[in-house]
Amino acid sequence: MKTSLIRIFVLVTITFGFVSCNDFLKEDPNGQLMSNNAFTQASDLDGAVNVLYRQVSRSTFGITQFIQAIMGDDLSTHRASNKAGIREWDLYGVSTGNDRLLWCWQDKWLVIKAANFIINGASNTPNVTEEDLNYALNQAHFWRAWAYYYLVRTFGPLPMVTSNEVDFSIGLSTVSDIFNMIVTDLQAAENLPANYTDTPRSMNGINIVANSAAAKAMLSNVYLTMAGWPLNLGTEYYEKAAAKALEVITGVENGTYKYSLYENYADIHSVAENKKNKECILGIYYSNSWGDGDSSESARGCINDFPDCTGGWCDTRAEIGFWVNFPEGPRKDATYPVVTYNSGDGKAYPWWSESLPDANRYPYFGKSKFTNDGTEYDIYKSLGSQCNGWVDQTHQMIRLSEVYLWYAEALGRSGQTNAKAIELLNIVRNRADGNGVKSDASINRYSLSMTASELAEAAYNEHGWEIAGWLWGAIDCRYNDMQRMDRVQDHFNTRVQNPTYVIPGAGGITRQEPNAPTGSWSESLMYVPYPEQDVNRNAALNISLADKLNLIK
Repeated sequence: MKTSLIRIFVLVTITFGFVSCNDFLKEDPNGQLMSNNAFTQASDLDGAVNVLYRQVSRSTFGITQFIQAIMGDDLSTHRASNKAGIREWDLYGVSTGNDRLLWCWQDKWLVIKAANFIINGASNTPNVTEEDLNYALNQAHFWRAWAYYYLVRTFGPLPMVTSNEVDFSIGLSTVSDIFNMIVTDLQAAENLPANYTDTPRSMNGINIVANSAAAKAMLSNVYLTMAGWPLNLGTEYYEKAAAKALEVITGVENGTYKYSLYENYADIHSVAENKKNKECILGIYYSNSWGDGDSSESARGCINDFPDCTGGWCDTRAEIGFWVNFPEGPRKDATYPVVTYNSGDGKAYPWWSESLPDANRYPYFGKSKFTNDGTEYDIYKSLGSQCNGWVDQTHQMIRLSEVYLWYAEALGRSGQTNAKAIELLNIVRNRADGNGVKSDASINRYSLSMTASELAEAAYNEHGWEIAGWLWGAIDCRYNDMQRMDRVQDHFNTRVQNPTYVIPGAGGITRQEPNAPTGSWSESLMYVPYPEQDVNRNAALNISLADKLNLIK
C-alpha cells in the first residue's frame, strides 16, 4: 500500500461549492508532518476531518477508483485498444500490472491513513468539547470502515493497518477479521448526530457529512454481505441486516431522519436536485468553481460514458443482456438515454440504429449526464456542447430506496416476510413504473402472498435495476450484489458463450457483446491481485488469487 506517503495536508479541505457558500474553507495547502502530537489546538481537529474528506473525494471522483463495478452484469467496456486495462476487469483477467489497479488500491489506503491519523491522535487535542472530539473520531471510524469495505470485497485478505506507522512487514488479516473491524468502526459511527444544522456540515437543508443514518445503512449492507459469500454467515446476519435497515426506515418515518423518495426517478441524478438531494443518505459533493482536472475539486462527469465523447475518454458501456431484461418504464428511460447523439451528422438515433457507427451501437448509461451551465442534459445534443467532462455532480453512495430494498431482501433471505417489506418493495417499483411513490393494490406488482424467497429475489432484482450503471462511490454496485450472492460465475459463463440478443422494437436487429472472456471459471476470480508496486514492498502480498481463498476465515 502507499504507506510510504507519510505526509498529508492538514489544511487542505474538500470544497463543497454550494451557491450559498462558494468559498468554503478555500485555503493554501500547507503541509504538516503526520504525528500523534499534531493536535495542538482545536482547529487542528477540524483540519484533520477536512483532510479526511478531501481524501474521500479524491478516491471517488472517477471510474478508476471503482473499476471493480465493471465486473457486474450491467457494465462493460469497449473493444478499442486504449481500453485494454479496463477490459481486463470486464473479462475477469486482471494482471498485477494493470494500469487501473493501483489507483483503486492506493486511494482507499490514503483514506485509511487519514482516518487513522484522527483515531490515534485526536484525543490529545486541548480545549475541545467532548461533542467535537466524538464527531471527529466517529467520522474517522466511518470512513475507515468504508475504505476497508471497498478493499476487502475487491482484493480479499488485507493488512489490518490501525496505526500511523509505516510497516512493510505487516502480514495479511483474514477476510473475516477485516469485516469484524468494519463492523466495530460502523458501530462507533452510529453515535454520529442524526442531523446537522451548521454550515458546512449542513447545506441547503441536507446533511453533507456522514451521520448516524449513513452508519446504520452501511452497517445493514455489511451484514447483508457477511451473510453471503465469502463468509456465508447466513440467517443470523440476514436478520441483523434487516433490523439495522429498519432502524433507518423507522427513523425516516418518525422524522428523526430528513429523507424521502422522489416522485419521479429521473430527479435522482438531475442537475436541479444535485445539491439538495433529499433521497441521498450519503454522498460526496464536488465543485468546479476553481477549475477542473485530477487534482481539482471537480469530479469526472459524463466523459466516462457517452458514445460521442472524443479523444478516447469514454470508458464504459452498458451490457446488452442487462438492457434487454430491464423492465420498461421511466426508470429504464432515465437509466439508459433513449437515443445516441451521432457527431457525424449531428442527429440522434436509437442505440441500435445502423445510422450510427458500428462501434457506437450499444446501450449506455445516462446517470452521469451532467452539464457545466446548470441546465439539464439534452441527449439530442453533443456532449462537447454541454460539458467539458469535469462537473460538480454529487456522487451518491447510499439512497433511501436502497435501504428499502436491503430491508426487504434481508428479511426474505432470513426466511421471513411481512406486509411492510412488500409495501416498501412496491413503492420502489411503482415509482419505477411512473406511478409515483405509493403502494396501491390496483397497481402493485408484488402480492402480499409472496413467499420469503420470492420477496428476497424481487428485492435483489429491483436493487440491480435501481442502481444499474452507477459506480462512483456506490457502496453496493451491481457487482457487489452478484458477488455476495455467489452469482458471478453464472454471468461469467454467459459472457463466455457470448449470446446473440434480439433487440426489442428494433425490427429484428441482433447484437452481441464486443468482448467475451475465455477459459473456465474459478472462485479465485472473485478477487483481483494486489498491485505489483506494493507486492514488491511487502512480501505478504505476494500470494496467488487461489491462496487468498485460504484466508477467508
